[in-house]
Amino acid sequence: MERLWAPWRMEYITEPKQPECIFCREGDDRQLLILHRTGLVMVMLNRYPYVNGHVMVAPVRHTSDLDTLSDEEMVALFRGVAFCRRVLAEAGNPDGFNIGVNLGKAAGAGVEEHLHIHVVPRWNGDNNFMSVVAGTRVVPEALLVTYDRLLPFFQAGDRR
Repeated sequence: MERLWAPWRMEYITEPKQPECIFCREGDDRQLLILHRTGLVMVMLNRYPYVNGHVMVAPVRHTSDLDTLSDEEMVALFRGVAFCRRVLAEAGNPDGFNIGVNLGKAAGAGVEEHLHIHVVPRWNGDNNFMSVVAGTRVVPEALLVTYDRLLPFFQAGDRR
């Protein structure tokens, strides 16, 4: 039997599950992986990314229903997606992006209770044999290292 060592996963296994929504928690932005906020939307690194730089854009208001977003929230949400794409393009020079919404558990939503849009930078060859053979993703950079690397790009993007 082959072994895949991932000691950082122990924190996920043993940490108490939080009853509150991950997008509604308050605290230190770095610990919460929040890279950017406006009055209507927020950008957060995905704690379980497909690749480095996988972020989620969510309305600040807690809702799971796309139809309940105001026109202002809808525009802010998609402007947030475009902002993330620009920032991630500058920060990592990816070859493309996956951008998507999973509505409901059957559609793959890991957090059903709060609407969010995934922005995933992609590079040619970033998906190696591990995903196919072992059902495992290889993410070569620690989350807080990614956070610290991306934060200045998000802050600079705010000033543009």
